[in-house]
Amino acid sequence: MKTNKLTFWFVLAAVLLIAWTAIFGLLGIPGANGMRFGIDIRGGVDAVFEPVNLGRVPTAGELESVRAIIETRLDQKNILDREVTVDQTNGDVIVRFPWKSDETSFDAQKAIAELGETAKLTFRDEKGNVLLDGIEVAQSTVHSNPETSRYEVSLTFTSRGATLFAQATKQNIGKRIGIYMDDTLISDPTVEDVIASGRASISNTGTYDQTNALAQKIAAGALPFSMEARNYSTISPSLGADALGVMIQAGTWAFALMCVLLLAYYRLPGLVAYIALLLQISGQVLALSVPQITLTLPGIAGIILSIGMGVDANVIISERISEEIKGGRAPKQAINIGFKNAFSSVFDGNITVMIVAVILMLLGSGSMLSFAYSLLTGVMLNFLAGVTASRLMMRSLCQYTVLCRNQLYQSLSRRIEL
Repeated sequence: MKTNKLTFWFVLAAVLLIAWTAIFGLLGIPGANGMRFGIDIRGGVDAVFEPVNLGRVPTAGELESVRAIIETRLDQKNILDREVTVDQTNGDVIVRFPWKSDETSFDAQKAIAELGETAKLTFRDEKGNVLLDGIEVAQSTVHSNPETSRYEVSLTFTSRGATLFAQATKQNIGKRIGIYMDDTLISDPTVEDVIASGRASISNTGTYDQTNALAQKIAAGALPFSMEARNYSTISPSLGADALGVMIQAGTWAFALMCVLLLAYYRLPGLVAYIALLLQISGQVLALSVPQITLTLPGIAGIILSIGMGVDANVIISERISEEIKGGRAPKQAINIGFKNAFSSVFDGNITVMIVAVILMLLGSGSMLSFAYSLLTGVMLNFLAGVTASRLMMRSLCQYTVLCRNQLYQSLSRRIEL
């Protein structure tokens, strides 16, 4: 990639813009103030969900199904700091999860609504007979029909649900099948043909928002019975109300000290490393705030670990460049060879961590997902900032005559040896 003297300033401007956005937000993009923090940092809500009019204590299998469904909903909403436990004795499900980022009144009842409908979903014929339950719906999503350019709800049924739905459509061709949330009708599409594939679409659902709302209600209705939050309360941060401020202050001082040491030890490569690290950290904040991924203590640990890997990558690159300078190469050549020689070490270290992070994301849930996501995004940004952006800035600065001097690219240990 070709660089010129202005490349450094373009990259610096982009980094400062990203950093500003990460701190304060910009054009609707949430910054650090719009992040969703975990229960341990900001607190949340504790709710006890009980069966409605079931007439018996739910079985262990039914309660486990409810627990799994609620956890899936929380994962889909990127709420990774949560506890979903089953009280087999009383037949309850206890859910603890953090406040939304824009929550100010700490209204527990309003927060519970974020979990979605807790009513039982049923498909019924025109006479009111139940044809199948919502638990037989494996997936409910929105898609755009390319022929009509309109949004539709796409349903995928379980194997048992596919059989029941095939029978239902066969018996109700030309008739309507009502979709009910408890006794409330939410949709009544007309059956046009027998559907035996286990996949169906609901058309004429309106705008995207209306279609998405219907899809979410159907997906939420997979509970084996209706649930109601009878008891709920607020949860105080387990680390204390001032924990977040202390962590921010400690992180700011640590980052400042680290950058001073890099600048003092590596000079110009240290300055570039500081800018690259600022880009990496800002990118991680946006990667959390934009999709509203819950930031927990394990997530913070993932950020710290990835920052450490970012520092390590910049140190390896700076040392390689310093070695080439000591070997008698000119700065421009030393930069090119230094980055080339350092890449394999940086790549090997980062790719192994990326593999571990991906495995954790595939197999884990809850706080483990928060850690894995923070670590994975940090490592990916390390490639972008510590390798690509650093190389562009270093090559650009080297084109200034006053900055193309050997002393500016040698580490402190090399300067002492000389």
